[in-house]
Amino acid sequence: MQTILGVAGWSGSGKTTLLEQLLPRWCQAGLQVSVIKHSHHRLDFDTPGKDSYRHRAAGAAQVMLLGEQGLAVYENLATPPDLAAQLARLQPVDLVVLEGQKWLPIPKIEVYRAALGKPLLQPDDTNIMAVASDTALDLPVPCLPLNHTDAIADFVLCWLKENK
Repeated sequence: MQTILGVAGWSGSGKTTLLEQLLPRWCQAGLQVSVIKHSHHRLDFDTPGKDSYRHRAAGAAQVMLLGEQGLAVYENLATPPDLAAQLARLQPVDLVVLEGQKWLPIPKIEVYRAALGKPLLQPDDTNIMAVASDTALDLPVPCLPLNHTDAIADFVLCWLKENK
């Protein structure tokens, strides 16, 4: 079973920016990390007129686009896959980070910016084990300074060691 960590917060709170800063630190610590990014928007990665688009438009259930540096699989889904199905598509790694999908009952770090004017998720979500914030907060879980990425990275590394 892979270790899963959620990074939750309202749109515009800085989840992606934080992960962009955390990933190199975790990789330097020797972790292999994958990310599952959830979007509420309709996704279409293919470009009209390109061969892969034409294959999908002609009825292919899946189209794999393979290049020298990677691959992508285009697939139309009737419903989004559950977490187990998402994880089954990934190679085994030390840590899978879910950006979004804040409703899932998994350990999470909340990213909170007071200027957004949105409420904290933490009081209603007992799976939030820490809050990374740009303001000091009095909470029953650790409050980590959002601009101190090393402290957040270290918090997660300690959590991983404790939960192995």
